[in-house]
Amino acid sequence: MPWKERKPLDEKRSFITEWERQEESLAELCRRYEISRQTGYKWLERYQQEGESGLEEHSRAPLNHPQAMPPKVREALVGLRSRYPNWGPRKLRAYLQRETPKIRWPAASSIGDLLRREGLAHPRRKRKRTPPYTEPLKHAEAPNQVWCADFKGWFLTQDGSRCDPLTITDAYSRYLLRCCVVKRTDGEHAWAVFEAAFREFGLPEAIRTDNGSPFASRAPAGLSQLSMLWLRLGIRHERIEPGQPQQNGRHERMHQTLKQETTSPPERNLRQQMTFLRFQQEYNQARPHEALQYETPASRYVGSERRYPAKLPDLEYPEGAHLRRVSHHGDVKLDGVQMFVSSLLAWEVVGLLELEQDPDWLEVYYGPLMIGWMDLRKLRLLPVGTGRRRRGTRKQSSL
Repeated sequence: MPWKERKPLDEKRSFITEWERQEESLAELCRRYEISRQTGYKWLERYQQEGESGLEEHSRAPLNHPQAMPPKVREALVGLRSRYPNWGPRKLRAYLQRETPKIRWPAASSIGDLLRREGLAHPRRKRKRTPPYTEPLKHAEAPNQVWCADFKGWFLTQDGSRCDPLTITDAYSRYLLRCCVVKRTDGEHAWAVFEAAFREFGLPEAIRTDNGSPFASRAPAGLSQLSMLWLRLGIRHERIEPGQPQQNGRHERMHQTLKQETTSPPERNLRQQMTFLRFQQEYNQARPHEALQYETPASRYVGSERRYPAKLPDLEYPEGAHLRRVSHHGDVKLDGVQMFVSSLLAWEVVGLLELEQDPDWLEVYYGPLMIGWMDLRKLRLLPVGTGRRRRGTRKQSSL
């Protein structure tokens, strides 16, 4: 036979029924029901005022909220947000403070809570960002020390086709090395443009880009298929900080001129590349450049002495590094234990270096580039730029 369940409301009703019989004093009833006399008097008072409905549980929330947002303030905030749906709490508050400074507007956090309750705000999806570039950007003091590259930004040609021009310039001379339309903005098609430029002009010391694809990725150290090829050629990849286009300002300024002179209005798809080639010739050979004391980029540029090799050379690793090939799943095996590195590095070789002062960590290299630290306790890679750098003295690997 199951136990009979007793609810709090049933206990209160039973308490009131026995009190109405007047067979026991209130103190005796409270002791038997294991409640205080204050609670017993409260139940009786509510029953006498409201009947059985007074025995139900009451909300413990305060009846008054002295700090509550006044209705007029709420209406003003909701109305302004509906008018400017892309404005955040801080912008809304600043605007209202400027327009009606006599009203005490709530804090930005309170405005954010209001917008969420009203369904006018939605949490942003957390974006996975490319690991930051940790080395200082090199100042170009001669041709081919730094090349700058970027996609200008796609636009539609007269026949409705999408046009994605890839541009490459020399940072010192402002010489426009390439301005080519590519079919896709991926590493394969971008590499074809860079390879042609390398064959014609030689190899630069560094290439500076933003953090977008195909130049960088979310892989350790921001490696991409394109930057891995550059690394094999001994080219350092420099990446500007996110949201800081001025760090590649010379290239961005060229894009402004390119847009003004070649896309207003755009040509048909097949003719647009010819327009880019005419612009490239004029920009390099005829157009005076103010930053060059009104000389032309062609008068300042010479090709690189480092020629493009017939075969891509193998990577060189730090002395003492133990080389391991990454599996097709993106991990390496160490003492029979699989440790994930990156799926981008599948079938590539990485170098592992031990640290004397920190034996629980290994430095991980892709060629001469250190891409992170391997935590031997948690069996995971800490990429460069995403955590505290491990310090220690390298020692000859004994793996």
